[in-house]
Amino acid sequence: MKLRVWWIPQIPMKSFNVDVESVEEAEKILNVLADYDLFQYENRVKGDYANAGGLQYWDEEENEWLEWYCTDAGNDYEGMDINEIMMEKLKSA
Repeated sequence: MKLRVWWIPQIPMKSFNVDVESVEEAEKILNVLADYDLFQYENRVKGDYANAGGLQYWDEEENEWLEWYCTDAGNDYEGMDINEIMMEKLKSA
């Protein structure tokens, strides 16, 4: 499955996209991008910002990128998108 992380560092602009090999790699990249934006805010590189990001997969039938959701049956995260999964992991840590 083709996966990519999308990141909008300042809404409403177009997204920055990076191909990833796995959901775990996507989590790491999303965390790095969020930490980088926070670093810039805390060090007054950016005065204010509104960012957003997520994980998409390439759908051959639709011929477009669609938002990824966990489809592992029996998984605690089934039906969640990458952001929901990351928030759940933070709560349980």
